[in-house]
Parts: sequence; C-alpha cells; structure tokens
Amino acid sequence: MDNTVTIGIQGIKGSFHHQVASEYFDFDHELDECMSFDSLVSNLKSGKANKAVMALENSIAGSIIPNYALIDKNDLHIIGEHYLNIHMNLMVLPGQKIEDITEVHSHPIALLQCGVFFAQYPHIKLVESGDTAETAQRIATQKLKGIGAVAAPVAASLYGLEILAAGIHTVKSNMTRFVIVKTENKVLPKEEINKASIKFELDDTPGALASVLNMMTTSKLNLTKIQSMPIIETPFQYSFFVDVVFDKYKHYEKAKKILELMTTHFKVLGEYTRGISPEQSEAKTGTR
Repeated sequence: MDNTVTIGIQGIKGSFHHQVASEYFDFDHELDECMSFDSLVSNLKSGKANKAVMALENSIAGSIIPNYALIDKNDLHIIGEHYLNIHMNLMVLPGQKIEDITEVHSHPIALLQCGVFFAQYPHIKLVESGDTAETAQRIATQKLKGIGAVAAPVAASLYGLEILAAGIHTVKSNMTRFVIVKTENKVLPKEEINKASIKFELDDTPGALASVLNMMTTSKLNLTKIQSMPIIETPFQYSFFVDVVFDKYKHYEKAKKILELMTTHFKVLGEYTRGISPEQSEAKTGTR
C-alpha cells in the first residue's frame, strides 16, 4: 500500500508555496504542482492531493480575498498555518547586467511588492505571470536573455540563475501567512487548539457587528483578523471572516455557542495550533 502523502501547492518547485511545504511538513512528501488556486482546490477535493498550502494574506498586499471564498465555498478545513518572510530577488541568466534586461516577469503580487525598485529602471517592462518560480524555470529552460524573474532565492539555486539584485521588495518586513487545508477536519486535543478561523453573517441592524466584537473581547478572545466579503445574493450585505486566538479552549467554546445565537449564519473554518511568525520567533530567541 502506498502511504505517500501528497501536498498541493500553487506554483512549482522553487515557489514560496513550495518553501512553506518544505518547512511545515517534517516528513517526506510528494508535491502536486498547480498553476492556480482553483486547480489546487479541485485536486484536493478529487483526492489527488491529501493536503494543500494556500496563501491567505500578505503584510504588504493585504488579504487574498478569492482564497477566503474558495475555502468557504468548498467546505475546506484549516488545520494549521505558517508564516514566511518573503524575500524578492531579481534573477536572470548568468552574465547579464541590469541594462540588458527589457522585461521582468512574475506573479502580480510579487511585482506589486517591488514597485519602488523597478521605478528606477523605466526601460524594464513588467509582465504578470502565474507563478514566481515558473518564470524562473522558463528563463532557464528556454535560455531567455533580456528577461528577468522576481522570485525566491531557492528558485535561482534550483534553476541555475544569477541573482542580479537581492531583497528588492519595497517594505523589508514582508511576510505572508499561509494556511494548511484539508477536505476533512484534523481533530486536535483541545489543549493544543489556541486559534480559530470562523465565518458569520449578521442581521442588517445598527450595532450588530459591534455587539459581536464586544462579546469576543469579554469572552477573552483576541481578534487578529477580520475580513468582510459581499454576499452576492444579497446586495450590500456582508459575510465576515474572523481569526481569533485564545489561551484556553473553554473561553472560545463558550463564545462559539453565543455566536451561534447572535449571528444569522455561523461556520467554523478551522480550529488549530497558532503558527509562530518570524518576528515572534526572533523575539523569543533574542536574535533580533
């Protein structure tokens, strides 16, 4: 019997999703490389992948709203999270100079995060592509001169490219939060659960959202994220996607029962162990 675990990622080897999979999973696994989040979810639901890595928010570009909708619509379960410091690098075929580069291809969010750097080089045309590492691979495979890629350092190493400029992202504290998802919930002991992702909808009455948020505070829940999304079927009505952390599961459990009464629709997207951001890790070890 083949017990190999397959992890779905958006992109190919050398992408940031690949880096997260390598860091998060401490066991040997296969990769299911997908060029879109839609295909990633499709492969997860069909059983081609056992689990998947999905970027959910970036400290510069903000929330990746379509991914919230994908998780909700497909009834996926968030079973964990991982924070990754994002290092953007301009890479090319060896031996080229910045003056030789006429186009740079990468994922649109990657290009957005490097706008200040490329403003110095108006001769370079920025071209959006589906994945950071895929562009690096294509440059290497097709020996494309005059074209650069913006990607992680591991992509340059994997595909034999030269990093022409390192750390070109505008804001140096550039972090992305990724979640690990499955089609079935991973039941953890309550003492290991200290974070939850939930979704709810409210009656269109004044103060409804404020009442919910106040209840969370009095229930000793710390709100770390709130994201609203329009309800397509009901104009000017919104769903709220919320992340909360807590010290004791019983506080969250009590709040969850109250939320079911206060909201018109309530759904748990995941209950899991909180991930440690790089900044938290540095502070904890005193390496900052």
